[in-house]
Amino acid sequence: MADKKKCRKSITLDMKLKIIRLYDEGVIQAEIGRKLGFTRTTVNTVMKNREKIVAEVKSATPVKTTTIRKRDSIVADMERLLILWIENQTTRHVPVNQAIIQSKALSLSNDLKAKKGEAEKDAEFVKRSNLHNIKVQGEAAAADTEAAESYPSDFAKIIEDGGYSMDQIFNVDETGLFWKMPARTFIARQEKSMPGYKLAKDRITLLLGGNASGTLKLKPLLIYRFQNPRVLKNYVKTRLPVHWRANKKAWVTADLVEDWFDTCFVPEVKAYCKDNNIPFNILLLVDNAPGHPRTLDELNPNIRVEFLPPNTTSLLQPMDQCVIATFKLNYLKRTFSKCIAAIDKEEGAGQEVLSKFWKSYNILDCIKTVRDAWNDIKNTTMKRAWKKLCPQLADDSEGVDDSVANVTENIVDMARQLELEVETEDVAELLATHTEPLSNEERREKKMCKMGLRSSNSLKA
Repeated sequence: MADKKKCRKSITLDMKLKIIRLYDEGVIQAEIGRKLGFTRTTVNTVMKNREKIVAEVKSATPVKTTTIRKRDSIVADMERLLILWIENQTTRHVPVNQAIIQSKALSLSNDLKAKKGEAEKDAEFVKRSNLHNIKVQGEAAAADTEAAESYPSDFAKIIEDGGYSMDQIFNVDETGLFWKMPARTFIARQEKSMPGYKLAKDRITLLLGGNASGTLKLKPLLIYRFQNPRVLKNYVKTRLPVHWRANKKAWVTADLVEDWFDTCFVPEVKAYCKDNNIPFNILLLVDNAPGHPRTLDELNPNIRVEFLPPNTTSLLQPMDQCVIATFKLNYLKRTFSKCIAAIDKEEGAGQEVLSKFWKSYNILDCIKTVRDAWNDIKNTTMKRAWKKLCPQLADDSEGVDDSVANVTENIVDMARQLELEVETEDVAELLATHTEPLSNEERREKKMCKMGLRSSNSLKA
């Protein structure tokens, strides 16, 4: 049979904007192509011409569009203007976050409605326009550069006044992890034909940290949705390689952090100091998140808890300077290795074996992989993480950035062995999706937390 000639598929301006929006929401290029019926090359071409497309939108005349329904025209026009505004802010390096974007969107909507003589409640507008799906890297986008530039000198004075050594200075930070993340896209496709099988978005939260000398990496805190999963039935949880905690949303709560501080952090650090003949006089640095209660500083007289200035996490916090990213790359590499081993061991089509492997991959497997990926973090990586905050303490040895690049390239090669469409940029996008935008319900609870209404629903975004 002769091959059918492929027809060229024209792309409208609206479709190009849709591709850009999906990409900004964190959807990888291969998945965008599958959703919209385009090849990866086509999607990549659109992203390369992003600036030209945005300029074209700016010069376009919305009133000539005839395919948009009247009720949705305000939302469509607002979205075009909002994209232009975000692009402009990014170009000027002006920090924006989810709340700022929502405020701007409502302002644009009200202006458009005023011109058309229409009225609409803000809540109804937000619900219909689905603004919470706009992808913004909150910590990085909202970074306060001025505070980040001035704080290191303040922190240096705290270290000097307290007489702290590198062994006595600690930092911890939490991060979300889709523990089946190497196959998220693959599983998501399978879920459409597998009723009840919804694991692609099964998420844990990890609290990772250590000291500035790199001599102590703290035992990870792992928060899951279930306290007693079946696979852990015969396990003593205190003997797991992680501190096991659970709540319905797998969130970091203020009460949980206080419990971790008393029952995990203090005993572990106290034992470390005793074993190494180090004075039990500790400085713990945490970010200014709602789930980190100010009362932490009052819980132990030998531990001073210092809070980073708001919106400086991405610029200063040591765990955010390659440590967490390297951990996630290690996790990804190890899970890919297990996938490849499973395919090599069993007979059958690669995708069938891969599907079978991920169905059997459980939370206990995740715990063991977390342990191994965390153990893979080198002391030099932990020390270099403090370079921006404490240049006087940091290790200047080279190789950390190259290591990240090498692991990423290794992961891409492994993915190809698994017949998965993964490129270098996809790995970065996949890691970025671990910080997803909050739903409206979660955002309301976060707002309550910021207002001081601390409860079991307190969380860190």
